[in-house]
Amino acid sequence: MTFPEQSNTYPMGSLRVNRLGYGAMQLAGPGVFGPLKDHQAAIAVLQHAVASGVNHIDTSDFYGPHITNQLIREALSPYHDDLVIVTKIGAVRGNDASWNPAISREALTQAVHDNLRNLGLDMLDVVNFRCMISPHGPAEGSIEAPLTALAELQQQGLVRHIGLSNVTPTQIAEGRRICDIVCVQNHYNLAHREDDALIDDLARANIAYVPYFPLGGFTPLQSATLSEVAARLNATPMQVALAWLLQRSPNILLIPGTSSIAHLQENLTASELVLPAEAIRELDKMTGD
Repeated sequence: MTFPEQSNTYPMGSLRVNRLGYGAMQLAGPGVFGPLKDHQAAIAVLQHAVASGVNHIDTSDFYGPHITNQLIREALSPYHDDLVIVTKIGAVRGNDASWNPAISREALTQAVHDNLRNLGLDMLDVVNFRCMISPHGPAEGSIEAPLTALAELQQQGLVRHIGLSNVTPTQIAEGRRICDIVCVQNHYNLAHREDDALIDDLARANIAYVPYFPLGGFTPLQSATLSEVAARLNATPMQVALAWLLQRSPNILLIPGTSSIAHLQENLTASELVLPAEAIRELDKMTGD
């Protein structure tokens, strides 16, 4: 499982990014709806991330909605040449903050144009189609129609690369028959490992796997084993959880999110942490104890 010679970067199609990036979701307000109370703090986090070497930012125009993309543009535009902004489409927010599917050709086209406008871009680097057959996790069902619509937007020059989110292996295979898939974004972390086999399959195909909620999301990871390993290594549990993911497979790209510069710096330091084989064996057996 350990890759001591692993590169700190990995490709997404023609693009190459540092494996430890940043997820912008927490720059929206509570429930990923509305703005944060401290606008300038959000700007500072984004600027600090890029100044610290982050060149992969994950976002969506349905975060807020519109909030995170507008913050990214304000904080970082004009963008560095090597900065890769990955967004996702396939949902919209209701006035009650609900997450609702939006997968018609018209809705997907509008979403691409909303992302372009709010980010201030002429072409989106990577657009993930977020499958909403079930909002709580991957569920079977064809994605041919919406993905074909997204592929047509790619052919128009509005999208450089396409990825998938919240999908099953069957849907990934279906997607790859329609267009090149450069990344898959599913729920995965130390305590949530349903995609173990999928990660290895994608690595063989040179497709990036980008786990969302790498630190547990709205319910942060808590484990006696994790805490014990972290204490022995003079690291925080979250640093160990991120380091485990980086050593799990070379095609894993991380996008931990935070609205705090201190937490951001803590997360970024995880790239320097090499877990010894004994620690990995302990963590591999972790079941959320």
